[in-house]
Amino acid sequence: MSLSIRNQLPGTVMAVSAGPAMAAVKIRLDSGEEITSAVTADAVTELGIFPGGAVSALVKASEVALATAHMEGLSIRNQLPGTVTSVTSGEAMATVRLRLAGGQHLTAAITREALEELGLAAGSSAVALVKATEISLSTG
Repeated sequence: MSLSIRNQLPGTVMAVSAGPAMAAVKIRLDSGEEITSAVTADAVTELGIFPGGAVSALVKASEVALATAHMEGLSIRNQLPGTVTSVTSGEAMATVRLRLAGGQHLTAAITREALEELGLAAGSSAVALVKATEISLSTG
């Protein structure tokens, strides 16, 4: 299946904490970073998600926020450090591509104003911030 979602990060399920409606799925990406996805309990069952199983974390570029350093006092669980490899800027929006610490790539779509305020350019350090609820999972 082809998807328009730019960020497709393969990994292995480390743990599943399921409640009656929702589940938190902890994943170790192939590059070594750990992330958490919040999906429905039905999705865990229907997709056959289990500890040790392979998944891909899917994140729309528009759901990735960027910071210039790790953030404290924040509810966002997923903070992935990396280096900016490229920036494509338009009149209103920009795409920023990061190489994560473990070698995988992640793309963020941010406003041009945010790009300028953060001073991001190729070679800059940045941290990708993604809410657990914005990470979908695929097992196929």
